[in-house]
Amino acid sequence: MRKKTQLQKGDKKLIGAWAFYDWANSVYSLVISTAVFPIYYAGVTKGFESYVEASKTIEFLGVEINPTSLYNYTVAFFMAIVAIISPILSGIADYTGNKLKFLKFFCLLGSLSIIGLFFFQGESTLWVGLALTITSGIGFWGSIVFYNAYLPEVAHPEQQDQASAKGFIMGYIGSILLLIICLAMIMNHEFFGFKSTGQATRISFIIVGLWWLGFAQITYRRLPNNEQHRKPEKGYLTSGFKELGKVWKELKNYASLRMFLLSFFFFSVGVQTIIYMAGIFGSTELGLPDTNLIGAILLVQFVAIFGAFIFSKVSVKYGNITALKITIVIWGLVCFVAFSLDKTQENIELYFYALGGLIGLVLGAIQSLSRSTYSKLLPETQDTATYFSFYDVTEKIAIVIGMFGFGLLNSMTGSMQWSVLFLAIFFFISFIVLSFVKKTRYVQ
Repeated sequence: MRKKTQLQKGDKKLIGAWAFYDWANSVYSLVISTAVFPIYYAGVTKGFESYVEASKTIEFLGVEINPTSLYNYTVAFFMAIVAIISPILSGIADYTGNKLKFLKFFCLLGSLSIIGLFFFQGESTLWVGLALTITSGIGFWGSIVFYNAYLPEVAHPEQQDQASAKGFIMGYIGSILLLIICLAMIMNHEFFGFKSTGQATRISFIIVGLWWLGFAQITYRRLPNNEQHRKPEKGYLTSGFKELGKVWKELKNYASLRMFLLSFFFFSVGVQTIIYMAGIFGSTELGLPDTNLIGAILLVQFVAIFGAFIFSKVSVKYGNITALKITIVIWGLVCFVAFSLDKTQENIELYFYALGGLIGLVLGAIQSLSRSTYSKLLPETQDTATYFSFYDVTEKIAIVIGMFGFGLLNSMTGSMQWSVLFLAIFFFISFIVLSFVKKTRYVQ
C-alpha cells in the first residue's frame, strides 16, 4: 500500500482538502437540520395525531405529547450533550494527536445516523427517527470540533481567514446543490420511480449520508495523520472546561466584550430556534405543501448571500453595532409577521416566501457580523481559540434554551404562533443589551 504524500502547512492542496469537508458535511445543516427532515417529521407525525381539546398530540413512551414539542425537546437534548462534550473534545483536539481518528469517528456516526433515517416511516418507528436525530446531531457537531482544530495545522495565520471563507463557500454551494437534487426527487417522485413523496424523501436521507461520508474521504486523504509524538498532558480531558472557566473570569475585565456576549446569547436563542423550526412552522401551522416549504428555504439561502454582502457595507459605513441592531430589529419583525400569519389567509404561500426573503436578508448578515464583531472585541491574547470556544458553547446553550422554551410554550398553548412571538422577547432584550456595548477603535 502506497504511503500518502504529506503536504506541508500552507499548501493550497492541503487547504483545499480541509475546506472540502465543508462541502461534505454542510448537507447536514441544510437538508437535515433545516429543510427536508423537519418537514418530513411534521408530515409523518400528522398521520398519527389524536386531537384532544383542539391540541394535536401523539403517544410516545406512554406519554401524550405534542409532536412538534417532542422534536423541540429532542434537539434541545442533543445540543445540551454537545455543549457539555465540546470542551472535552476541544481538550482532546489540543492535547492528543488523534484528531483525524476522532474526525472520522464523528463523521461516521453522523452519516450512518442520517442513512438510518430511511427506516423512520411511521408511529412504530418514531423512536428510530428521534434517536437518530440525536446521534446525527452529535456526530455533526463533534466532527466540527476536530475539523476546526485542524485549521492552524493546515494554514498559516495570514491564510486562515481565506481558508475559512473558502470552506463556507464550498459548504454553501454543496448543500444547495444537494437540496435541489433532493427537491427534484421529491417533487417528481413518480418520474424517478418512487411510490410516494415519503419514499423519495427517505431515499434522500440515504443520499445525504453517503454524500457526507463519501466526500469526506477526499479530506481524509490529505489531512496530516499526526499520530502524536508527545505524551498527552495530565487532565487534558478537563482542560477545555478549565479554559472556559478562565475566560469566564477574564470577562469581568472587559465590559464591552461581556455585554456583547450577553446580547449574542439572547439573539442566538431567537435566530437558531427560527432556523430549526421554520420548516415545521410552515408545514404544521400554515399547512403548506412540502415543495413550497423547501422552495422557501432555498430562497432563504440565496438571499442570505446578498444580505451578508449588503450588511457588510452597512457595517463599514455605520459601524458593526448599528448594523447588528438593524438585523436584530428585522429579526424581531420576522417574529411579529410569523405570529400574524394564518393558514386561512389567501395566498398564504406568498406571505411565507416573503417571510423567507426577510429571514434570508438578515440570516447570513447576523452570523457574519456577530463573529467579526466578537473577534474585534477580543483582548490582546494568544488564547483566541479558547475565546471562540466560549463563543460556540454560548451559542449551543442558547439553542437548548430556545428549542426547549419553544416546545414548552407550544405544548401549553397548542399553537406555534405564541412560541414565535415569545422569541421576539429575546430579540428585544438583545437590542437593549447591545446598546451598552461601548464603541472601540475597531468596533463602531
